[in-house]
Amino acid sequence: MQIGVPKELHPDEKRVSLVPKDVKKLVRLGIDVSLENGLGARAGFSDAEYKEAGASMVADRDSLLNGSDLVLRLRKPSGDEISKLKKGSTHVSFLDPFNESELIENFRSNEITAISMEMIPRTTLAQKMDALSSQANLAGYVMVILACQKLPSILPMMMTPAGTLKPATVFVIGAGVAGLQAIATSKRLGAKVIAFDTRAVVAEQVQSLGAKFLEIDLGETAQTKDGYAVELTPEQIELQKQGQKKQIAESDVVITTAQLFGRKPPLIIPKDMVSEMKPGSVIVDMAAENGGNVEGSVAGETVELDGVTIIGDGNWTNFVAKDASVMYSSNLFNLIDEFWDKEEKTFNLDFENEIVAGCVITDKGEIVNETIRKLK
Repeated sequence: MQIGVPKELHPDEKRVSLVPKDVKKLVRLGIDVSLENGLGARAGFSDAEYKEAGASMVADRDSLLNGSDLVLRLRKPSGDEISKLKKGSTHVSFLDPFNESELIENFRSNEITAISMEMIPRTTLAQKMDALSSQANLAGYVMVILACQKLPSILPMMMTPAGTLKPATVFVIGAGVAGLQAIATSKRLGAKVIAFDTRAVVAEQVQSLGAKFLEIDLGETAQTKDGYAVELTPEQIELQKQGQKKQIAESDVVITTAQLFGRKPPLIIPKDMVSEMKPGSVIVDMAAENGGNVEGSVAGETVELDGVTIIGDGNWTNFVAKDASVMYSSNLFNLIDEFWDKEEKTFNLDFENEIVAGCVITDKGEIVNETIRKLK
């Protein structure tokens, strides 16, 4: 079997989908691995490292796409590149299938098996393949570091002969994977940390990291079987806004991580709350690229509103591209290894398996994912 890995074409993307140590593991399984020249340069991996691991380096991108049985990448492909894939081959990347109906139709009509890494179920067995979680973990760290760069003060308390500096207050909204890492990173840097999540069940996790959990009575709330927060009613969103208003005004840094899988994120910080924050305060809006949790945030940019810096850069793990690539590559290797038939030397997808049923979107000219098929 031939695995092909093309370079990412997005001009700002530094991450790669396969790193040398996982190339070596794939080669040991008996798989031929071909990579586009210069694949890992922006993430800190040289062609020489890949060759030493057993990969072949290829200059012709089209031949790489057309000659591979399994194509691994990070970002979704263009329609033009889908038509260059070998019929019956498998393509693995993030696909945003809830919002990319034309892309999914392209995979279907070209008879490509499309695997969406966002759709890996959050189960114990699938944890080692869960790319959303591995990238979100790093994103939580990065958002705190970016906030520190913009904040005109330090995070920890500091006692000096010139006087004592009080610790900064960091308020994290949303205690999923990214939020919990943001909490942990802020605590390690010495900040006073408060957090809120619509799922009261995560309060214990927040407290275990040394942060205070902000109690807001929203009435009945829930989470999905995969651990995602269930969308709040308009009334509950308003209760949340009012309940956290005072805490936002008192905080030096606010980090919002509230996202709804496959849907537009909720707006939880309106402009009037931004204007009540202290001059020099910082907000990091993790959801800015998808619509934003903060009114006034701009996707891909850092802006200032009423003296408050709002960071909406997005693609957070691109700031730590090397480690992000290592983690994503590991997720891909674990996916391949899980369904690799060692006797037949084939990548064998069992559609009775809950992981396959969750992440495979198209196969043999059909949309096979039940959730995505219902959107048609």
